[in-house]
Amino acid sequence: MSKSALFWIITVSAVLLFGSYFFIAGDKNQKNDPIKTYTSKDRERPKIKVEKNIFDAGTIKVSDITKTEFTIRNTGVKPLQLFNISSSCGCTTGQIIYQGKESKEFGMHSTSDYSVGIAPGKKATVRMIYRPYVMPVYGPVEREVYVTTNDPDNQKLVFKMSSYVK
Repeated sequence: MSKSALFWIITVSAVLLFGSYFFIAGDKNQKNDPIKTYTSKDRERPKIKVEKNIFDAGTIKVSDITKTEFTIRNTGVKPLQLFNISSSCGCTTGQIIYQGKESKEFGMHSTSDYSVGIAPGKKATVRMIYRPYVMPVYGPVEREVYVTTNDPDNQKLVFKMSSYVK
């Protein structure tokens, strides 16, 4: 093998190895802030206000995809952290939207390593997505999305969707 061919093989390998490291490490280095805990007695703490947590989708087909959004607000004076997003069924997912950025979808079988801090006075959205065809059930159906928070008075939020699937 010529010296120039060997040089190019080593150069390309180094670039690929170096680039791969930063591609992989980039995700791992974007760690979420540690969850800060508070008690109900703390004067300075996050406080969540949920405008509604129940949605009736009415009658839907098993082939439909139904989405709804729930608004939450941090009325406290410390950042409100949302984490451990999950759902009651593999057919249902939850997603957090904050400052125009959407999390990936989390469900019953996906591990949520995601967390986001909602600044005092700011709002976030919990999007709930129901895909009946994933786990076909007919008739009256209720599904839930769960979100854990660091508000000591509301540590586990439950968002519900009901429908009649035909």
